Amino acid sequence: MSWNSGPYPQGNQGYYGGPPPQQPFPGAGGYPGAPPSGYPAPPPGYPGAPPPSAYPGQPGFNPPPQQPYGSPYDSAPQPGMYGGASYPGDDPEVKGFDFSDKSIRRGFIRKVYSILMVQLSISLGFIAWFLYHEPTRLFVRAHVELLIISLVVLFVTMIALVCCGEVRRKTPTNYIFLFIFTLAESFVLAVSSSTYQAEEVMMAVGITAAVCLGLTLFAFQTKYDFTMCGGILFVAVLILLIFGIVTIFVQTKVLKMVYASLGALIFSIYLIYDTQLMLGGNHKYSISPEEYVFAALNLYIDIINIFMYILSIIGTSRD
Repeated sequence: MSWNSGPYPQGNQGYYGGPPPQQPFPGAGGYPGAPPSGYPAPPPGYPGAPPPSAYPGQPGFNPPPQQPYGSPYDSAPQPGMYGGASYPGDDPEVKGFDFSDKSIRRGFIRKVYSILMVQLSISLGFIAWFLYHEPTRLFVRAHVELLIISLVVLFVTMIALVCCGEVRRKTPTNYIFLFIFTLAESFVLAVSSSTYQAEEVMMAVGITAAVCLGLTLFAFQTKYDFTMCGGILFVAVLILLIFGIVTIFVQTKVLKMVYASLGALIFSIYLIYDTQLMLGGNHKYSISPEEYVFAALNLYIDIINIFMYILSIIGTSRD
């Protein structure tokens, strides 16, 4: 007799179409009371298996439409689905990074010009003090050592700000060094201005203000990129330095006029160059927003040099 040839049904065959015909136990006619055809059929009332298509709908609930089986995987996303066009972050017109970058750059420019205005106000105050207060002018002329100390402090602080990145980026160290540099530069500038007439100095201040304003507006509006001229301007400054050493030994009016004119021209171009470095944008080179002290220092030195060369031109022409 095989393993499944007995009178007992194998598995739950009564639930899946009924069992195959069974033979009674030999000689006994099967167990008494046993159903003649295996397990009884399931009692009525149990729901049948769900239809293959979908589950039956429930009252008060409308199921969402389903994609038919076998639709392509790369079908176009619908609105409201992941990847659809209803999310504002997926809009290609939204450029949050560019907006943020422009906002940072504008704040950087405002900070640079605020620092620059404070520096120029301090320098203008020193110049007016030394020009219109006679005892101070006489005291400074009698103590040349003050000028020498100011020059030493000027160069030390300028080298620290230019060459040491940690000094010019760390607050409040950068402000302290910049303030000391501004005081030393203003003192030297006031001592130099006190050797001219007050009318000449005021004329030079007015011309410098007009020139710097015009050059700044030009740097903001022009399509020419002056940030690529850094090497040429550096060579021009070296030539100007050699020219200045020559004028110390050769004292002629024409040579002084040429030297002062070249100096004013070179630092005028430097003002455009440093302004475009600060602006950034479409220019090839730009300054990081962390370098606001360095940017203000560059613009301040440019304006001071333009003023000194214009003052030299006016003073030489009136001699």
